[in-house]
Amino acid sequence: MKRYHLITIALACLAPASARADVKLPAIFSDHLVLQGGAAAAIWGWAEPGETVTASIDDQTKTAEADSAGHWTLKLGQLKAGAEPRTLTVKGRNTLTIRDVLVGEVWLCSGQSNMEMQVKGGMHGQVDRADEEIAAANYPQIRMFVFQQTYNIYELPVTPDEPMSDRPGEWLVCSPETVARFSAIGYFFGRDLHRELHSPVGLIHSSVGGTPIEAWTSIEAQRAEPELQPVLEAWRQKLANFDPPRAQQDFLQAKATWLKQRAAAAASQQPVPKAPPAFKNLRVEAPGGLFNAMIAPLVPYTIRGVIWYQGERNADSRDGKFYGAQLKTLIHDWRARWGDEFYFAWVQLPGFGVAQRFPSEPTGWGVSVRDEMRKTLPVPRTGMAITIDLGGPTAGHPTNKADFAQRLSRLALHDVYQITAAPWSGPLFQSIKREGHEMVITFDQATGLKSSADELRGFAIAGADQKFVWAKARIADDKVIVFSDTVPEPVAVRYDWASNPTGNLVNVAGLPASPFRTDDWN
Repeated sequence: MKRYHLITIALACLAPASARADVKLPAIFSDHLVLQGGAAAAIWGWAEPGETVTASIDDQTKTAEADSAGHWTLKLGQLKAGAEPRTLTVKGRNTLTIRDVLVGEVWLCSGQSNMEMQVKGGMHGQVDRADEEIAAANYPQIRMFVFQQTYNIYELPVTPDEPMSDRPGEWLVCSPETVARFSAIGYFFGRDLHRELHSPVGLIHSSVGGTPIEAWTSIEAQRAEPELQPVLEAWRQKLANFDPPRAQQDFLQAKATWLKQRAAAAASQQPVPKAPPAFKNLRVEAPGGLFNAMIAPLVPYTIRGVIWYQGERNADSRDGKFYGAQLKTLIHDWRARWGDEFYFAWVQLPGFGVAQRFPSEPTGWGVSVRDEMRKTLPVPRTGMAITIDLGGPTAGHPTNKADFAQRLSRLALHDVYQITAAPWSGPLFQSIKREGHEMVITFDQATGLKSSADELRGFAIAGADQKFVWAKARIADDKVIVFSDTVPEPVAVRYDWASNPTGNLVNVAGLPASPFRTDDWN
């Protein structure tokens, strides 16, 4: 049997083993775990059908009975957060003891490579001042759950067709010896919360580099959304004749041929031919697969919220226009499966690529995805970290992850924990009104609007002809007035509408304005 099939089957078979008489818990219930404080934390597992199972912690004991399939679930009473280690005991015909349990704030950290990027090590580099950060990472009240086996778009193992009940993983206690393996964004976000809340923080890391949002949403939820049918149809066509081992072998043969051609070109001082594109396992990127493999095993572990850093894979395609519907579908899907309207915050893609040259560059990398992210904010209990200023021409994996995390933690501390941090976001477009030849724009989070340097930049304006030109802009009463002598009858305004834009509008906290447009032209 092929290796990639063996791995998938081995992982999928974790749950059936639980049908034996012994009580079994999923891997996330293991030593050093963090339970969500102030909430009815869910505990679940497997046992003999009909078996009575009890879970005890502190002075409370809860009971459940395994159903006909051997699955049981219960909810603890609300636990008070605290750094004192506790013991969770689960009993049936056998006894399981989980030690060094803390109660605090639990967050799921998911996405693609910029969430996957570790403090130091791995294929995505390391953060700024990594060695200093590692040496100072003595935070035993911060823990991160990591899967022992994950996926890689350049390798053969494929995701399962059905949701998995469990997969191997472990809780790591934050220390200079362990933190290098932590998701950098996750770690810095958790550290911000821990310092401000003085509470233990549990971080559940589940991300895979190079993967699109459709891989992380259940296939059922996507099939139920009419707007997403073109995305699913495109995937059906791509996967129709795709066989991972055969595709990998074709790449290896093409690479061997290219290496010979390169050597011959070098010997004859001729131009070197272009290398063949790397093998990519489309089955890892396919709709629903990573939900089955890396989200389903975590449901319904009680969490406070989710931080999401993804979009680069979708930003590099022509399907960015679907991203808003995709993000809404993912949020609704996860919340429905957890049975909880937990908070959900995401990183809006930063600037990347060649610096902006024209007033409007709508086909640039990330432009449509950024706007679709912005337009998702009306979904209740959501937030967006505006990071347009934190990227750069070559920063595919920005190393200043602490700055990105701080934008996320600022949102969470305000929206979730009601800790005053005004303004907690950069300016967000609210409305526009034409007054003569000028357009007056109002913003949310607009206190102390100003330019971060010199005169305001980044605004473009157009009339009914839909031809955008650079605009002049000034600030009055925390509003921005945009105009151009060449557009006497303006209709629309765009701001930072490019892959790596040049805008400099910020608020009193120095937080940048989100890119936006007031039109819906293609």
